[in-house]
Amino acid sequence: MVTPSPLVINALEPLAESLPWIYRGVSEVFPDQPESEDPEQNLLQRLRTCDRPLRVKLGIDPTGAEIHLGHSIPVRKLRAFQDAGHTAVLIIGDFTARIGDPTGKSEVRRQLTAEEVKANAQTYLDQVRPILDFDTPGRLEIRYNSEWLESLDLSQIIELLATMTVGQMLAKEGFAERYEKGHPVYLHEFLYPLLQGYDSVAVKADIELGGTDQKFNIAVGRDMQRHFGLPPQFGLLMPLLLGTDGSQKMSKSLGNYVGLQEDPLTMYSKLEKVPDALIKDYFELLTPLDLKTLPENPREQQKQLALEITRQFHGEAAAYQAQQAALSLVQGTGEPAAGVPEFSLSTIHFPAKLFYIVGATGLCASSSEARRQIQGGGVKLDGEKLSDPNQEFASPAPLLGKVVQVGKKKFVRLVD
Repeated sequence: MVTPSPLVINALEPLAESLPWIYRGVSEVFPDQPESEDPEQNLLQRLRTCDRPLRVKLGIDPTGAEIHLGHSIPVRKLRAFQDAGHTAVLIIGDFTARIGDPTGKSEVRRQLTAEEVKANAQTYLDQVRPILDFDTPGRLEIRYNSEWLESLDLSQIIELLATMTVGQMLAKEGFAERYEKGHPVYLHEFLYPLLQGYDSVAVKADIELGGTDQKFNIAVGRDMQRHFGLPPQFGLLMPLLLGTDGSQKMSKSLGNYVGLQEDPLTMYSKLEKVPDALIKDYFELLTPLDLKTLPENPREQQKQLALEITRQFHGEAAAYQAQQAALSLVQGTGEPAAGVPEFSLSTIHFPAKLFYIVGATGLCASSSEARRQIQGGGVKLDGEKLSDPNQEFASPAPLLGKVVQVGKKKFVRLVD
């Protein structure tokens, strides 16, 4: 048996705990045979017997410009491995993003241009910087999978295709569902899990992180490594985060998300209203705090959660300022608080009716919802309740500098 280096031994001390750090917020480890002494079947055995820091892979496809808290969960786990002395391998899928991960999609993704992917990739790195250790030498490798995928020739692509059957591909949930419903499944989509799996070969990953929806892709990576004569990686799957509505997976399209780039006040205010049933999940998945130390009062838990996560991305001072600003807005005390997100009225053609203006701010999902909110007394302008959705404004002048508020937690300041 190989003796682990001191760095790795020290990192393994928490594994003696009944709930080691490595399993916090993890839905599944595979393969996982705790009684086995085979380091290819037992993750803890792999950790104990390896004479080097493990290479822990996380792939992210920059298919959009904004990351939300749900995306940050495997990034946080990647940081935990960094802190334990292992090497984080962050793969920017600049090549695979041009195909698009078909996982969970009922129709083919739009193929992005190389320029769109490059721009998105930079914003992704900026957004995960508060989470990962970018500064300590040897702790982080940032790789772009175009490095190895663009150079594959046709014979190599045929070799990859020959590792799986059509039946195996159709066993993938999204493909099977689309095929059964008669929706088209395009051949280039079959390439995605194969190319993503080849990433694990290229970087010699020991462990791959992902959401529970990524099990198929991670398993393909294991098969690819075996095919090319490498030890197969372990998969660590983390749950998909429910959004602030408490019912559906966090998604920008559903409006139930908290973006990593959102201003402190918006971030705090969204998190402060996380449903009681989700608070402990949010603490476990998005913070390092000991769940046994949480206050008993759910309202105090919400406030602590909002403060802790806002602090992670904006710093202590900004988080406390956001907390005070949110309190001021809710209580209607004093002047409208500093730090309220802004909405430019220059995007609206005047004259315009109130319901249209409120809908355009994004505080409501649509103009029709804005109309309903106004009629129901749920919209305020600088603390005064509005009642006529058809009130017309000839110009933006009477609105400039004022705060529109929908419900207790959603608000914007109207500017030029």
